[in-house]
Amino acid sequence: MANTNNPPFEPDAYFHVYHHANGGENLYRNDENYRYFLERYAEFIEPVARTYAYCLLPNHFHFLVKTRGVELVRNNLGEDAFQKFETFGKLVSKQFAKMLSAYTQAYNKVFERKGSLFMQNLRRKPIHHTPYLCNTLHYIHYNPVHHQLCEKVEDWHWSSYHAYLLDKRTRLARQEALSWFGSVHEFKEYHKDRPNFEMLKEIDF
Repeated sequence: MANTNNPPFEPDAYFHVYHHANGGENLYRNDENYRYFLERYAEFIEPVARTYAYCLLPNHFHFLVKTRGVELVRNNLGEDAFQKFETFGKLVSKQFAKMLSAYTQAYNKVFERKGSLFMQNLRRKPIHHTPYLCNTLHYIHYNPVHHQLCEKVEDWHWSSYHAYLLDKRTRLARQEALSWFGSVHEFKEYHKDRPNFEMLKEIDF
């Protein structure tokens, strides 16, 4: 059973963020849904956090992020927006809420549906050590294999795995994440094994 304790977002801190569709719904029905979700994610989350990994699956998603510092968030969002919230954590949570709401509104319009698309509470878990960061990043990329959606990590299109292998411009904090592994080669070798699920046993999707 999942741990229901959702600690608040803190500045300059790593978090594994994950969320699930409401009931038996799917979050994404086609490629355009996946693309649009990532566009809204970039719009609302990049001002408050850097992203190291992501994976979008039909009924849930995972992100590995590091929140930005207080002053940078203030500069990115503006003083007025920053002053609306009692705490930094509430501000970041609101950005995620705005992102999910924007996506839901567009999704509902396209598919002529009403009501919530996501479960009630966005889930997050703080990460404090490099081995856990490596394992979480690996777990995020491995998730489609874990759910038997594909046979190999590289077979799933809607994850950040491929961005680490290609020398192309990316929004990901790629160089920092690669430094945790040592090199692209070591990154690929690390992904050949199964993640350590004991580190993530409280996650139920």
